[in-house]
Amino acid sequence: MCWVTILIVAGLCGGSLGQYNEEEDLAWLQYYMRQSRVASYNYMPYYEEESPPYVYSYPAAPDTEPEPGPEPQQAPSWQCPQECDCPPNFSSAMYCDTRNLRYLPFVPSRMKYVYFQNNLITAIQEGAFDNATELEWLALHNNQISSDKMGRRVFGKLKNLERLYMNNNNLTKLPSPLPRSLRELHLSYNQISKVPPNALEGLENLTALYLSHNFIFEMGASLKGLKSLILADLSYNHLRKVPDGLPMSLEQLYLEYNYINAIPDDYFQVSPRLLYVRMSHNSLTNQGLSSNTFNSSSILELDLSYNRLQKIPRVNTNLENLYLQGNQINEFSISSFCSVVDVMNYSRLQVLRLDGNEIKRNAVPPDAPLCLRRATVIEI
Repeated sequence: MCWVTILIVAGLCGGSLGQYNEEEDLAWLQYYMRQSRVASYNYMPYYEEESPPYVYSYPAAPDTEPEPGPEPQQAPSWQCPQECDCPPNFSSAMYCDTRNLRYLPFVPSRMKYVYFQNNLITAIQEGAFDNATELEWLALHNNQISSDKMGRRVFGKLKNLERLYMNNNNLTKLPSPLPRSLRELHLSYNQISKVPPNALEGLENLTALYLSHNFIFEMGASLKGLKSLILADLSYNHLRKVPDGLPMSLEQLYLEYNYINAIPDDYFQVSPRLLYVRMSHNSLTNQGLSSNTFNSSSILELDLSYNRLQKIPRVNTNLENLYLQGNQINEFSISSFCSVVDVMNYSRLQVLRLDGNEIKRNAVPPDAPLCLRRATVIEI
């Protein structure tokens, strides 16, 4: 009878532990998504009415410089570094953010989510994460990390890493090699000037790439092999031409605040899922565009504001939002929206911005209401 009781209790404990691990990962994921409001485009759902399942209060950062970090071989795998916090309710998460750290503490092997953001870290030593091969989320943003002080294969053993945050650092080139498991790569607000053709090679799981606010002047065909890429943010750079070969999976392309003056014919046709294109604050002219450049049936929002356009480019009838303010447009050409104007043929355009151009209000053709019958906002 005693053995029967022990077996029953052991079975219940085992089932409870398995359930705890699944709930732990789900609760942590929900907690982090609410707490980490990154500065770049936020496309993640966020529900204000929900309360985080766990709120952790951090002690104030010390005024004095911290002692040197422990050597990895001296720290047991179960131990939490004294510089960090490892909440018991989230045993796979380690918080080391906002503590004036100048080094990377030891990362225990059980960790999946590690946060070093908002510190003074300047280097990542070789082998820094070799013990924590199960890492899935790694936050290193808002530090002072430079490319010449990173180990050559510092991320080489992180076969499960899905999200890497290194925005707001001093990087001059992309980290390489990167884990093939990556789904999000955040490198905005650095000093990167060039993306070599093979820099993103093999990242077939990557869905979001953030490279805005750098000094990139050339992308080449580095995006072409990213078969799962949905969002590419290359805004606020020094690009003079669009990247070669967009992925078929792409849905959002952001190229505003560059120096692009031309777009090849049928450039967007290779991405049949493309929905949002932002190219404001460039140097686009009508001479640099063909008649079919923007005639893509998938695009719903097109931002060409603050360029050097003198005419309204032809767009597809499926387009819903078109922003052309701040150009040099001097005529309202209805053929840009409708090749044929009748009861059955009309544009789905809802918002049209033409303010800040040279068009006069009385220049709108009489058949415009028939072509743009769905428009709710037209600003001239």
